[in-house]
Amino acid sequence: MATKKKNTPSWSDVKTKLADFDRAGLIGLVQDLYAASKDNQVFLHARFALGGDVLKLYKATIDRWLWPDVFKNQDISVAKAKKAIVDYKKAVGQPDGMAELMVFYCERAAGFSSDIGLQDEGYFHALVRMFEQALTAIAALPDAARPALLKRLDEVRCICHDFGYGVGDDMDEMLAEHEVDD
Repeated sequence: MATKKKNTPSWSDVKTKLADFDRAGLIGLVQDLYAASKDNQVFLHARFALGGDVLKLYKATIDRWLWPDVFKNQDISVAKAKKAIVDYKKAVGQPDGMAELMVFYCERAAGFSSDIGLQDEGYFHALVRMFEQALTAIAALPDAARPALLKRLDEVRCICHDFGYGVGDDMDEMLAEHEVDD
């Protein structure tokens, strides 16, 4: 006797079920999702621009995972810091906010490395990749928004010349290529 494969529910299945909801039912569902997790709350606050600075919680997450409290034995997590940027993109995804979070990521990663003398090739590789992504994000912004962010990345680049592993040199090349494109 052949066993039937159990189908995994998909977004299409959920969407079909949502079509049966009325307005009050949808609001109740969103309320339940809101109450279910802090991540859902952050997502909805960001999506609807509630609570002032939408970037504040995303920056706090980046800061926590890229500049941990070493006296409390907190871990570093590049993946969790990057996830904050991905989560913002899903919730809001405004180009200026994306660029700001990427530049902030670079500032925190470089600052922490400089502050404690971190020598981690994987951490540096992630920093260089984010630097490149930040340059791309900045290039897509209106001309008036670029100089301040580029200045901050240039400061990161200068700090990174002290790290070794060619981090500062890689950033030199990227910044030079970017300036040609502007």
